[in-house]
Amino acid sequence: MSAPPPASPAAARFVLDPDFTVGPVDPRLFGSFVEHLGRCVYTGIYEPGHPSADDRGLRTDVLELIRELGVTAIRYPGGNFVSGYRWEDGVGPKDKRPRRLDLAWRSTESNQFGLAEFMDFLRKVGGEPMMAVNLGTRGVEDAVRLLEYANHPGGTELSDLRAAHGDRDPYGVRLWCLGNEMDGFWQIGHKSAEEYGALATATARAMRMIDPGLELVACGSSGQSMPTFAAWESTVLQHCYEEVDHISMHAYYEELDGDRDSFLASAVDTESFIENVVATCDHVGARLKSKKRINISFDEWNVWYMNNPESSVMVPPEDWAEAPRLLEDNYSVTDAVVFGSLLIALLRHADRVKVACLAQLVNVIAPILTEPGGPAWRQTTFFPFAQASRYGRGTVLDVRPESPLYRTGKYGEVPLLHATAVRDEDSGAVTVFAVNRGQHQPLPLEVTLRGLGLGEVVEHSVLADADPEARNTLREPERVRPHAAAPGTVLTGGVLRATLEPLSWNVIRLR
Repeated sequence: MSAPPPASPAAARFVLDPDFTVGPVDPRLFGSFVEHLGRCVYTGIYEPGHPSADDRGLRTDVLELIRELGVTAIRYPGGNFVSGYRWEDGVGPKDKRPRRLDLAWRSTESNQFGLAEFMDFLRKVGGEPMMAVNLGTRGVEDAVRLLEYANHPGGTELSDLRAAHGDRDPYGVRLWCLGNEMDGFWQIGHKSAEEYGALATATARAMRMIDPGLELVACGSSGQSMPTFAAWESTVLQHCYEEVDHISMHAYYEELDGDRDSFLASAVDTESFIENVVATCDHVGARLKSKKRINISFDEWNVWYMNNPESSVMVPPEDWAEAPRLLEDNYSVTDAVVFGSLLIALLRHADRVKVACLAQLVNVIAPILTEPGGPAWRQTTFFPFAQASRYGRGTVLDVRPESPLYRTGKYGEVPLLHATAVRDEDSGAVTVFAVNRGQHQPLPLEVTLRGLGLGEVVEHSVLADADPEARNTLREPERVRPHAAAPGTVLTGGVLRATLEPLSWNVIRLR
């Protein structure tokens, strides 16, 4: 005799009130990341000769998808790549640019796509530049030379060189990363916290001599699991607290050993990571008796199957190949639900997370995939990001759910519901973003609305599928898309009632 199906869970509940908020959403929370890694750049966003390529070699089919995705700040050129990068190699006439060995990804870099091409790309997708400087093999001098080339109006060797290369107007880059993951043993030029803190301070001071108004990001830990986590942040900020504006965070998640329940709860780790870094920053600020507040640049985050041999290849099959296929994860519906939950975690901490970069933008653990000479298409993770970027602008309301719990091997008991809500200050419209982590049962939801003046459900969009492994592929690029929820999402008497499908990402728009 078979066991009876599990009982339906009780409803999850929360209250929304405009007097209780987290804070405004900085649009740069919807940023992304372009690194010279695998096919992110070459045959991703840049492919001269492609049927859709414009006169600068950019794939217009990819540009259209990026605009639809709604990315804002875009971090460049790395990533691990930046710790050995010579920015001068990627400027000027293309036929004079050198080919170099890229030690980070054991590839050959043609330098056919460089700073000017990146800025042209940003203009076409409406993005803001977030430049990283090489503090691995280089340092203070290189950083200020790049800043002068990029931002000085003219009348000096490097600013005039930029003009000679075709860009008379300065690029106006405001947001700069002081290196990348310098705590990691894998990083070219890896440094101790003391060494990096001193270098970051010197670099920041020199860059501010050119432009005091820059926003600067210091390297935090490469992950909460690093043995030096928190001690690294504390030491680095002890050096450069008054010189920087943000500290970076990086986090990636994957399903391990078939433990899907824990994977679906990945955002539990994300939220604790953010709160621990904020506590460390504030502790250092208190020790220094500073009135300044350091915010978070969560400039690498995603689902990444690092332990999958097909994804985790750090050395291409052919050594020193040009634009090899690396880290090209094909995401499932389950991955998209976890991805949406990570977005919710970022929004729930919008008071301190002011920049966030989905790593990466095209082909490499990305929401967009392409084939050389062929089509481009949306991965399952494309949809939560595009919806959050479109409807997640405004003020985050303080959401404290009461939810049924489920047990995970990694995080203990975890709420089935993960949710946040954002209010558009101009229209008063509210969007609820919600994930049902339960794999088998729908989750009833009740939201009490106070003082918001809302009277209508505009839309309840769901990303879910009977097959949690469903994916969009070259053969079936439209296999997975959001769909309208079944009838039953209603707003009556100041209470929103809905049912969240099992293993689902939900967007409920109210006006």
